[in-house]
Order: sequence, then C-alpha cells, then structure tokens
Amino acid sequence: MITITNLCKIYGQGDKAVKALDNVSLEIPRGEIFGVLGQSGAGKSTLIRCVNLLELPTSGEITVGDQVITSLSGPPLRQARQRMGMIFQHFNLLKSRTVAENVAFPLEVKGLSKSARQSRVKELLELVGLESKFEAYPAQLSGGQKQRVGIARALAGSPDVLLSDEATSALDPQTTYAILELLRDLNRRMGLTILLITHEMSVVRQICSSVAILEAGQIVEQGRVNELALRPDSRLSQALFPRIRNPQLHPGATLATIIFAGDSANEPVFTTLVRKFELDVNILGGSIETIGEQRIGQLQAELIGSQIEEALAYIRKLGLRVEVTR
Repeated sequence: MITITNLCKIYGQGDKAVKALDNVSLEIPRGEIFGVLGQSGAGKSTLIRCVNLLELPTSGEITVGDQVITSLSGPPLRQARQRMGMIFQHFNLLKSRTVAENVAFPLEVKGLSKSARQSRVKELLELVGLESKFEAYPAQLSGGQKQRVGIARALAGSPDVLLSDEATSALDPQTTYAILELLRDLNRRMGLTILLITHEMSVVRQICSSVAILEAGQIVEQGRVNELALRPDSRLSQALFPRIRNPQLHPGATLATIIFAGDSANEPVFTTLVRKFELDVNILGGSIETIGEQRIGQLQAELIGSQIEEALAYIRKLGLRVEVTR
C-alpha cells in the first residue's frame, strides 16, 4: 500500500546541512497498522509529512497505492492527498467553527452540496462517538473529544490511508487508550491502512502490527511487533522487557531468560521446575505483556541445582525459548 524507497531529506546547505532522513526504506501492506517509533529529533514527523508531500523529499521515491506520490504536483497531487487523511498531535481544529463545521471543511473543499455534507458529517460524528457535540466549539471539548473530531475530519474524504502524527502524545493514559482502540476499530471496520508516528512504546504495544524504529534519521530495526518482542536481542524486545545487567548470582548458578508467548504465558513453568527438577529459582526481573492481542513475556531467572540442563531441555520441549547468559 505504501512503499518508501531510499528516502532522504536534508535541511539547509553546506556546513549547516542537517540530514533528517537518511536512506529510509519501508514497505507498509494494505490494511496494516504500522508504527514508526523514535525519540524527539529522530525524523519521525519529517517522514510522515513526506508521505503526503507536506515536506518535499530531497531524494527517494514514495508510492501510495498505485501512484508514485513523489512524481506528482498540482491537481493530481491534491487529488492524491484527498485519499490520505491526517490527524495531528495538537488537533489543528478551527476555533471559530463548530465540531460539525470542522468535520465538514474538507467536504466543502471538495465541493459537496450542503445536504451531502450534513449527511456525511452526521455519519462521521456517530462513528467517533460525538453525535451529541454537533454544535459545540473546540473550546468546549476535552482533549480526547478534540482528537475524535480530528479523526472524523481526517475520514471525511473516505481515505484509504490514515496518517497519525503523535496523535495521542498530548492526551492522558486513559484517553490515549480509548483513542487507540477507536483507531483499531476503524482499521478493522474500514480496512484503513494506518501509518502511526509515536515516541511511546505503549502505543506500539497496544495496536501496531508492525514497527520500524527510527534513530537519527535511519531505520535501525523493523518487523512484526510480536516477532521482535520474542527476540531477546531486538531493540523493541529490550525496551519492552528491560533486563537486570550484571546481577549478583550465587556460585554455580545459571542465568536464563525464558520467553513466553500465547497460552504458554499462563503456564506455571517455574513451579514445575522447582517440583520436577528440584531447582531453586530466583526470578530477577521481567514481565508478561499483552502485545496486540497476544500475551508475550520474558522472565530473567537465576537457576540453582544439579539438573539445570535437564530443566532447560524440558522448557524447550514445551516450545518456549530460552537464552542462557551465564
């Protein structure tokens, strides 16, 4: 659905040149919720603004659907942009317009009749749960309600792609959860492809099916979220499941990280190790998280006893991954 190939964006010239994006390539399938994760200054917002050409890339190519967006200008570009909705961190609502008028604005630009605009606006506000706020002004809304208006406005033109630029970072955790669940529901019901920019790991954990990690304008890791979470060496996994570095172990102890997924996350594995193999087990750290709709966990443990190899073989026979560090 979205293909980004060798994308570069440089601001300034000569000694003052800053490379915001450095040879970025991504493939985002149709219907996917794809997250781009990175800290402030990593180039995330520049990347998403290049997708709809609000920023002109220095080089590289971007294809959305069957159109090479980077080759368009004028009316063809405006038409292509109408198929891409965008929601913003600070909502960008028109303060002098009511909720309904904000949502109707892109429909006015498209030239729809007043009756067609009213019908579409009513449908969209019901979709985002704001049918009672038709005549309210932005100043009368909470942050979460403002973002729902922003989402409704972004959907007004029936886009194939929804671009989300830090859309929840100005919201409290409970409101963030509700907005992300709304986006997940829209993705399922409408088949929307969502490109989601964020610096929050919780956002990726809740709704993203795939992720790319951006650092200093470069992609340093990308893949399916659940697959990366199961790899102890991945950056995503290490952020989700921080480990204790250089723990103080008992003499002769083995340091192991056990990775759980799906139903295995509910199994009493350590209880079995204690009873079946007469081990002493000291859990040093880790957690079990719900990532997307799958429970995944990593637990770091100190194992003490004479049957450690047998115990590790038993764990692997259960289909669990084990990484022995010491």
